Amino acid sequence: MNRLKQLVEILMVSTRLGLTSFGGPVAHLGYFHDEYVRRRKWLDERSYADLVALCQFLPGPASSQVGIGIGVMRAGILGGLISFVGFTLPSVLVLIVFALFAQNFGIGEAGFIQGLKIVAVAVVAHAILGMAQKLTPDLKRKAIALFALVGTLLWPTAFTQVGVIVIAGFVGYWMYKQTQSDEESTAPFPISRRFASLCLTVFFGLLLGLPLLSSVTSMSWITMFDSFYRAGSLVFGGGHVVLPLLEREFVPTGWISEEAFLAGYGAAQAVPGPLFTFAAYIGAVMNGWSGGILATIAIFLPAFLLIVGVLPFWNTLRRNSTIKGALMGVNAAVVGILISAFYHPIWTSSILAPLDFAFAAILFSMLVYWKLPPWIIVLTGAIGGSLLALL
Repeated sequence: MNRLKQLVEILMVSTRLGLTSFGGPVAHLGYFHDEYVRRRKWLDERSYADLVALCQFLPGPASSQVGIGIGVMRAGILGGLISFVGFTLPSVLVLIVFALFAQNFGIGEAGFIQGLKIVAVAVVAHAILGMAQKLTPDLKRKAIALFALVGTLLWPTAFTQVGVIVIAGFVGYWMYKQTQSDEESTAPFPISRRFASLCLTVFFGLLLGLPLLSSVTSMSWITMFDSFYRAGSLVFGGGHVVLPLLEREFVPTGWISEEAFLAGYGAAQAVPGPLFTFAAYIGAVMNGWSGGILATIAIFLPAFLLIVGVLPFWNTLRRNSTIKGALMGVNAAVVGILISAFYHPIWTSSILAPLDFAFAAILFSMLVYWKLPPWIIVLTGAIGGSLLALL
């Protein structure tokens, strides 16, 4: 019964996050940090930072992988699956309905969208302040964070992000290899290495086998599954990177028109949850609701297989005293990367006028000083954005 109660709790919390987490992957990490680390204490700061660092290395939707990882830590494989469903299903359903009934609805220009972008500014700023206090307490780690900030801001590519993390790991190892961590992680990883190895085998088997199967068969659903699976397997940098890849995959082939693609792009920016759910819209345009479900499974399956396959080995590595220094450097770099992403695209696309900044300051104060729950901040942001559009 305790197990069932735990799974229901994961579903309720992740679904609420799926309904209220606007602003893209960096904002999602802020929502996760506030809910799972600050409020519920399901895992500690170090475990969360290590998990975020791992997901920065892996291809696919980083925020979704973090959510899956937290669910796995809490209640095993089933917990990870439920966490994923709760966080992803709301936006999947909305985008499928949009594809079927409202492709010409101009939701991307609605005033409340601007308000939700400003909410993301407040949430991410709060998360960065909390993580910086824990993960960059000394000048050396502040310098590593500054290096990561400057590097990813001036050269904003997925390869730069991975390179910065690798360099920070080497620098951290060199600086802190004699340092003993004073805060041990308390988060468990209830997955066997045998099962993890099986997940990695399935991941690479599908990545190599689906294109071959697609080339020798005339079944369109296999070709469709292969295209979405490859997009989820090979894209670093999150949802904003996968959108143009999906356009190149489906628009020139005539599976979806440019106009329909752009209409869905606007809707994907408006809904909460991961941007990878844009695949549900494309799949629904191509083949109805069943196509939307198939596309969603295909694009997220690599993320699930990778995070479950790597977690047990990551747990051993991060507890190894010889690489604790490297992780200290990596965690500091994550702070810098988050600050860089906070400036662009979150700040640059949200704070367009002094009134926007004033509204962001109000939302930040509501979240940080008045300790109001995130859903109230989101609701206030949506209403405020609609009112600002009238001015």
